[in-house]
Amino acid sequence: MTATLVLQDGTTLHGQSFGAAADMVFELVFNTSMTGYQEILTDPSYRGQAVLFTCSHIGNVGINLEDNESAIPQASAAVICSLSPLPSNWRSTRSLSDWLREYGVPGISDVDTRFLTRKLRDGGTQKAALSTCGTAPEKLLQMAREWPGLDGRDTVKEVTCPNSYIWDGDAGDKWVPQSPIKNPQSSIHIVAYDYGIKRNILRNLASYGALVTVVPADTPAKEVLGLNPDGVFLSNGPGDPEGLPYAVNAVCALLDSNIPILGICLGHQLLGMAMGGRKRRLKFGHHGGNHPVQHLPSGKVLITAQNHNYFIETNSLDPAKVEIMYLSLNDGSLEGIRLKGRPVSSVQFHPEAAPGPHDAQAIFGEFFENIRNYRHG
Repeated sequence: MTATLVLQDGTTLHGQSFGAAADMVFELVFNTSMTGYQEILTDPSYRGQAVLFTCSHIGNVGINLEDNESAIPQASAAVICSLSPLPSNWRSTRSLSDWLREYGVPGISDVDTRFLTRKLRDGGTQKAALSTCGTAPEKLLQMAREWPGLDGRDTVKEVTCPNSYIWDGDAGDKWVPQSPIKNPQSSIHIVAYDYGIKRNILRNLASYGALVTVVPADTPAKEVLGLNPDGVFLSNGPGDPEGLPYAVNAVCALLDSNIPILGICLGHQLLGMAMGGRKRRLKFGHHGGNHPVQHLPSGKVLITAQNHNYFIETNSLDPAKVEIMYLSLNDGSLEGIRLKGRPVSSVQFHPEAAPGPHDAQAIFGEFFENIRNYRHG
């Protein structure tokens, strides 16, 4: 069937439908990753957004059982140039179209993704609506313009776990309530806030021998500290950090405890706001696996994976308390901070990759070094 995509400025494109038969309204963002469409579509940070893939050929390796970053597709829709008619990979269990159809996610192919990407890059992110079931363009335009968007909205509540659980490999996100843990002396206990946490982050934390307890986004700091953690992790997640005052309050309370903290992406923004920083929206966001950032103390450049629409203004942070560690070489925006004299740091990029380069994986090692120093301090 024919699919129709309409942007809020009236731009209308027609293509071929795949996935579910549905009408969907969303924020349209482009992702420049060359691989990993399954990881991208299951990343909870895309809640409320449709992904426009700049890579021209999507679906060629199908869908497998191992590469999900959450249990279900999280993106509202997929916009692509060319859909592979026949997936070919030894791990594939079904096609991209069948998988999206199962979860009610629509897609459009055979559209000019280069044109759309340049429009978003030059004019900024837009709201949009997609129909794969014949809705008229005029109605889609109305839907896009009337949709309130993501600014100020709490989308984390849509993706966080309902109960605490202990991570036990990829079978460990069953959201089983757990009792408070008394940490064995021989292991490191990490409590991870689930603002939309990716499985590969949990894999990385567990790879250091840590016991990882995952808690819902609205868990009070007092309850987290009652679990006796050696460190606290603030995860990635979707949307606007300003819509999460409860999370900012919890981070403020955690800072008062002096416990080691690592934040990634949304977790970085929440830490920045807890330190008095101001949030701003990027023109078209950072979404992809080829973003260069510079580590200011060493001058070293890392190629990183990123997925965010908001950032913390560098000049809004107190230089007497906060050291600027990383800056984007694309636009100069803040990419990482460290609290002076404290075992607390955060980065805007994704050191777990999935998909993306592995340049920044040492960030996890630095977190565990902070924990060891804190335990023996």
